[in-house]
Parts: sequence; structure tokens; C-alpha cells
Amino acid sequence: MSIKVKQDKVNAILRSLQGMERKQVMIGVPSDTSDRRDPTQPITNAEIAYIQDNGSPANNIPARPFMRPGMDDAAPRAAVQMKKGITGVLDGDHAAGERALDAAGIVASSAVKNVINSGNFTPLADSTLAARAARGRAGAQEELDRRDAGHAPGTDLAKPLVDTGQLRNSITYVVRSTED
Repeated sequence: MSIKVKQDKVNAILRSLQGMERKQVMIGVPSDTSDRRDPTQPITNAEIAYIQDNGSPANNIPARPFMRPGMDDAAPRAAVQMKKGITGVLDGDHAAGERALDAAGIVASSAVKNVINSGNFTPLADSTLAARAARGRAGAQEELDRRDAGHAPGTDLAKPLVDTGQLRNSITYVVRSTED
């Protein structure tokens, strides 16, 4: 019995796999989506994300971690996407690796946004709620009234990290070469 090679695709497969290996998916607020719509805002979405994620004791802002919990939640689903990409490359679909990197980025950035949307954070301060209520934000005054009635602070009426939605909407992904 002899084996006849009709077409040698080993080098192309190796190039595709090496291409995937030289790239990374980064989740967060890229510089091109970092600016706020309101030009009077003194800081960017990236700076707000950092402050909210890590807290600022000097400014009495508690840490409300959302990046790492979102990425940790997404890791198993992102791994499935990467496995599909590698399997596709091994089956001869050389674009499967790029699609997998994009799919993993979508999974992870969506998971970070889901953590923000959950609102499971330290409740907002009364002063923050008052400022939101003065701007007409839904739920802020109702939460203040609830607290005045003796109820414990909650996050269901006025979610931390979600005021205008600009921070949440700026969370995305980029695929970058590790050689840059």
C-alpha cells in the first residue's frame, strides 16, 4: 500500500496557526472609542473604566470591578471559539483563525457589558443619586425616596456604572499582533 500526496497543505496550515499564535484579543476601551460625547467631560471612558473598576479612595469611589469578572465569565466560551478556529485551520479553512479571534472578542466584550448591566455593585451614594435625579435619570429619585423610608440601599432602581450608557457602550475588543 502506498500513499500519494495530492496537495501538501502542511505549510499553509502551520502559517495559519502561527498567525493565530502571534495575535491577542484585547478587551476594554480602545483609544478611538474613549472620548465622551459631552466635550465638557474632563476625562475619557477609558479613565472612567479604570477608576470604576479599581475605585478611588481619594475621591470616595468604591471599586466596582467589571472587567476581570466579565472576562473570567467569558473564558470558557471564548476557549470554545478558539478551539473552533484551530479545528477549522486544521481542516484547511485558513480564515477560521481570524474568525475565531473575532468571535472570542465578541464573547468577552459582551460578558463585560453583562457584568455592568447586572448592577451587582456597591450601591450609589446619596449624593450621586441626587445628581442623577437632578438630571432626570429614571429611578434615582425613587431610590432616594426608598432610602428615606428606611429601606437598605439597592441597585435595582439606579444601577452603578450605568448613567448615560457611554461607558458600557465603549467596551469592545481589538485583535492585535503581538509583534506591534
